[in-house]
Amino acid sequence: MSGQTLTDRIAAAQYQLTGSDMARAVCKATTHEVMAPKKKHLEYLVSATNTTNVNIPQMADTLFERSTNASWVVVFKALTTTHHICVHGNERFIQYLASRTSLFNLSNFIDKTGSHGYDMSTFIRRYARYLNEKAFAYRQMAFDFTRVKKGAEGVMRTLATEKLLKGMPVLQTQIDTLLEFDVHPKELNNGIINAAFLLLFKDLVKLFASYNDGIINLLEKILIHTIPLKPTSTLLKKK
Repeated sequence: MSGQTLTDRIAAAQYQLTGSDMARAVCKATTHEVMAPKKKHLEYLVSATNTTNVNIPQMADTLFERSTNASWVVVFKALTTTHHICVHGNERFIQYLASRTSLFNLSNFIDKTGSHGYDMSTFIRRYARYLNEKAFAYRQMAFDFTRVKKGAEGVMRTLATEKLLKGMPVLQTQIDTLLEFDVHPKELNNGIINAAFLLLFKDLVKLFASYNDGIINLLEKILIHTIPLKPTSTLLKKK
């Protein structure tokens, strides 16, 4: 299916009539066109999250509503748009996602309209699980592993023992869930899954960096407690 459908145009017009430019942008970003969400619509939504009067719950709820569509194209684009805003938008967006008791309920999603839709449905289910896990991790830790500072002065390198021991399994689960997306090169055959893959790949690099920082912090804490340094005076006497 190519081009905006009549349904897309009607939905956009309805949002325009109600005066919701933000909801209209969500609708425009999640049309039935088999292509990645358009940059101009994503930029509008990201920019909107940084304004003081934006209704973040309405934005998220409109995306959730689009994810209940029967078409794999609309659903996949709703997930990709959500992920894009989590990465590039104001942190208030993922904070709201983390505050919800439920997010994307797509564990049984199947688009049976064609073989391509059937194949893409598998990745939609996996992608939704990852986004749910990403929000759950934020709820557990009160920060996004992909957005925190990395390196010697980074969050994972400076966490106290108790929070580090809590955070490492949460981080490991998020990495595992992302890797379950498990797409092969031949399956990257349309703009939507390509956009999702790029977002996931960038998340994975940042998650591994956070994991590496956490392991270094953990090893340092273990060494400090198991190999106490001898007083300098004792060492000098032995010489």
